[in-house]
Amino acid sequence: MGGTSVRIIITGANGQLGRELQRVLADHVLLATDLGAATAAMDICDYRTTLETVSEFRPDVVIHAAANTNVDGCERDPDKAFEVNALGTQNVALACQHVGAAMVYISTDYVFDGEKGEPYLELDPPNPVSAYGRSKLAGEQYVKMLLTRFYIVRTAWLYSQHGSNFVKWALKASQEQAQLVGVVDQVGSPTNAADLAHSIARLIEHERYGIYHFTNEGSCSRYDLLVRILELAGRPTFVLPMTTPEFLSRYPLPARRPANSTLRNFSAARSLGITLRHWDEALQELMCSLV
Repeated sequence: MGGTSVRIIITGANGQLGRELQRVLADHVLLATDLGAATAAMDICDYRTTLETVSEFRPDVVIHAAANTNVDGCERDPDKAFEVNALGTQNVALACQHVGAAMVYISTDYVFDGEKGEPYLELDPPNPVSAYGRSKLAGEQYVKMLLTRFYIVRTAWLYSQHGSNFVKWALKASQEQAQLVGVVDQVGSPTNAADLAHSIARLIEHERYGIYHFTNEGSCSRYDLLVRILELAGRPTFVLPMTTPEFLSRYPLPARRPANSTLRNFSAARSLGITLRHWDEALQELMCSLV
């Protein structure tokens, strides 16, 4: 798409990534859509309204960031998870097909089971272990079945100054509790939503369609991340390390998490030169604005 201004629809525009995308892509012609009053209303679960909205705007590209990301909520109500993450994505893909728009589908590290023992590449076979992961993988499959001009962007452990995320939870919890628990055997790549948005903006300048892994470089455990957040915030809160079985025996959760879902930014780095900085550098920058 070169460096010229293009017409872009952003779904899930009120979310962490949606807000950053609006900022990063402000020089383009944008239609920010979500269910809230601050954006154009578009319910992706309603095919007719989705098609009407997309057809009226005639975008060059649709960045589909809307999703049900409540992992445990998806496990409790898998039908709702599939309605939003799979069938909602099908509706957006069909609308893109109708107007000839390219589509960016935001997917997740949770399409993998975390048992590989090393970072996942874009073409590693998915094997989700939760309803959330299965519903997001189904969304990927709809995109691949219905479109030829698509980017599937998998990311992980997203955080920003907006909305609810692990970083903001840690800051709030450390004000209320003298001790927090960090899981030592769940490993991934914390990702700054601003860095992800910049990478997507660069990606859509190229018609190199396919699957991409965009996370900040490096990886850590939930325990390591929690300790680093509190260290950067200057909080004296003690973090108790626990394994996943130990944690679940005290705090049962319905959804299983992948053990090591680190994503390797392989094809992005090789084909387009898009790389994201190390997760600790990105975290430090955000923390300066939060504390």
